[in-house]
Amino acid sequence: MKRRDLLCVAAVAAFALPPLAAAQQKMVMKATDVHALGYPTVEAVVRMGKKLEAQTNGRLSIQMFPAMQLGGEKEMIEQAQVGALQIARISVGPMGPIVDELNVFNLPFMFRDEAHMRAVIDGPIGKELLDKLTANPNAKLVGLCWMDAGTRSVYAKKPIKGPADLKGQKIRMMGNPIFVETMNAMGGNGVAMGFQELYNALQTGVVDGAENNPPSLLTQNHYQVTKFYSLTGHLIIPEILVFSKASWDKLSKEDQALIAKLARDAQIEQRGLWDAMVADSVAKLKAGGVTFVEVDKKVFYDSTKPIREKYGAKHAALIQRIENTK
Repeated sequence: MKRRDLLCVAAVAAFALPPLAAAQQKMVMKATDVHALGYPTVEAVVRMGKKLEAQTNGRLSIQMFPAMQLGGEKEMIEQAQVGALQIARISVGPMGPIVDELNVFNLPFMFRDEAHMRAVIDGPIGKELLDKLTANPNAKLVGLCWMDAGTRSVYAKKPIKGPADLKGQKIRMMGNPIFVETMNAMGGNGVAMGFQELYNALQTGVVDGAENNPPSLLTQNHYQVTKFYSLTGHLIIPEILVFSKASWDKLSKEDQALIAKLARDAQIEQRGLWDAMVADSVAKLKAGGVTFVEVDKKVFYDSTKPIREKYGAKHAALIQRIENTK
């Protein structure tokens, strides 16, 4: 039996107890993330685990499996759905087919800036969407809290100040039609490609650029082959920390409440970790020869209006509430 299968069996067995028995037994909850130790989303959950262990006198704890040790997001979600792991930090994208309203966060220029995004996820809209995820029987997940993934901008081998600069440029995008069409509307040629393939594709010219946040540009060493980071800010997409519904239902109400509270605290703590990492990454990128390019965001905002209209029409009321959030 493979190591991952053994982990799954052991994790399911640990949670195959009735709530009363579970409340009296030591539980080690398995958490996972695609990022490495030290990354803000990982560190926030590690700290959450330490608080949980302290507040339950060691009865409940969290063991982190970072850096895709338990698979990519698809595998993480599947394992959480059957209770083979308990906590996973996932992107909004895979949850879009389950809670359609979440697709609104994937639209270009949905948020004015990160402060606006944070106000939305911290407020009633953020809570409503997490509750909808939890209530959906097809999800088999509990939405614990939101995580900050920053602002995505275009990086390439030349400055990108407007749509004309993107003409003929092949820009790697995440594999969602909304994102590919967004880049096409911005003037480039959106190319869906796996993240693990990107460095080699940039190096060999298979693609001319990509888009992401500064920490990703730094940690993936993409700055070694793309020296211009143009501040398009076209996507600001929060991420979700989820808990296995199968495991959640075996916890006592008191333990559920404690984990929910600590997750809300983690949402704010991760934000501070994220801001510090962005500032550090920007400084290191500049020292590494990357030029940060100011752009006219309005021209990109206007050019992507058809994407917002196409994919956002059925969510007009929600989008209006987002726009009205101060």
